[in-house]
Amino acid sequence: MTPSTNRTRRTPRTRPFPRALGCAEPTPRYPGARPRRPLRVDDPGELIAAMPAMLGFLPERSLVVAILREYDGARTEMIEAVVRFDLEAAVDMARIDQFVACLGAICLREEATGVLAVFVDDSGEFEGAEVLRASALADILAEDGIALRGAWAVQAIAAGQRYHSVFGSMGTGLVADPTSSIIAVSQVVDGRQIRGSRQEMTALMIPDELLRARVRPHLGDAIARYRRGLAAATRAGYQLDFQRRALEWVLWQIADTASGAPRAERELARLAATLRDRAIRDTMYGLALGEHAETAERLWAQLARATPGTDRAEAAALLGYSAYLRGDGPFAGIAIAAAVEADGDHSMAVLLETSLQTGLRPERLRQLAHCGYRIATDLGVDIGPIAR
Repeated sequence: MTPSTNRTRRTPRTRPFPRALGCAEPTPRYPGARPRRPLRVDDPGELIAAMPAMLGFLPERSLVVAILREYDGARTEMIEAVVRFDLEAAVDMARIDQFVACLGAICLREEATGVLAVFVDDSGEFEGAEVLRASALADILAEDGIALRGAWAVQAIAAGQRYHSVFGSMGTGLVADPTSSIIAVSQVVDGRQIRGSRQEMTALMIPDELLRARVRPHLGDAIARYRRGLAAATRAGYQLDFQRRALEWVLWQIADTASGAPRAERELARLAATLRDRAIRDTMYGLALGEHAETAERLWAQLARATPGTDRAEAAALLGYSAYLRGDGPFAGIAIAAAVEADGDHSMAVLLETSLQTGLRPERLRQLAHCGYRIATDLGVDIGPIAR
C-alpha cells in the first residue's frame, strides 16, 4: 500500500450527505508529483504507526480510514487519502446512517476500490462496538463495490501498543514506532509537521483575549490612518507607491517573525489595517507558494488570535489557504472554520470551506497564489521565488 501524492481526477458518482454533519477531518492532500519510489506498508502495525504522519497529527478516540485506489494498472492499491472521524460519531447508533453516508460520499469522490479502518480508543467506552460498526460499514460500502480490506483496534498509536483485528481474521501484533516510520520520515523530510494531537492545532486558533484587549485600542486609529494615507496618495497620483511601501512593511514583519519575536500590539493593529487593503491582502496569498510560507503562517496565526471579526477571518483564511496548499487538510479545516465563524460573509473563507468540503485538490487553487505574485509585480515588489 502506498500513500499517493497526486492523481488524475475523474468525475465520480455522487451521493448526498448532510453538509452540517462535519463528521470527518478534511482529507489531507499531497501536492506535486508522485514520488519516484512509492513507499510500501505491508504490516498492520506499520500501517497504524503511519497514521499520524498521513493525518498530520496523532489521532485519539478516532476512527481513521485509509481510502484505497487502484494503482499501477490495477496490479496493486495505493492509499489515496486518509480521513479521521470522531469515534463518538462513528459508533453512535443514532448517527450511524449519517456517518456511513459521509464516508460513502468520500469514497465515491475518491473512486475508492477499498478501505482500511483503524479504531483508536483508550477509554474502553466503545469496546465491542467495533465489530458491529465495522460490519455495518462493510455491508453498506459493498453496495457501491467498495471492500473493507481490514479493520483493527488499538488503544493508542504508540510504539509497542498491541492492536487486534476487529474481525479476528488478521490476528494481533504490535504497533511500530510512529516517529520512525518510513512515511513519517518522508513527511518530515518534505517539511510537513506532525503534531502530537489535534488539540495542538486547535490551540493555534483559540482567541487570545488578553492580547485582543491590548490590540483593540490601537486598531481604530491604525485603520483610519491607513485609509487617510491611501486616499491622500490616490489624490496625488501616488497610490501604487503608497501600496508598495505598505507591502514592503508587511513583508518586513513576516521576515522579522522568523526571529521568533511576537509582534507588538501596535504592529498587529497596523497589520490588520493594512490587510484591509484588498491589493495587499491578495498579494499575501502568493506567499503560500514561496520560501517564507511557514513564517507567514506563524504571523497569520498570531494575528488571528489577536483580532475579532473580519480581521480574524482575514488572517485565518490566509493561514488556512497556506495549509491547504501544502496538503495539511486537518489544519486547513480548523483555520478555515475559524475564519467562517469569525465572519460568515467572508467570501474567501466561504470559498475555501466549500473547496475543502468538496475535496478540491490544492493545485486547483494555486491560481490564487499566482494572482498574488502578479499583484506584487505590478507594485514593483519581489516576494521571492515559488518554492513549492
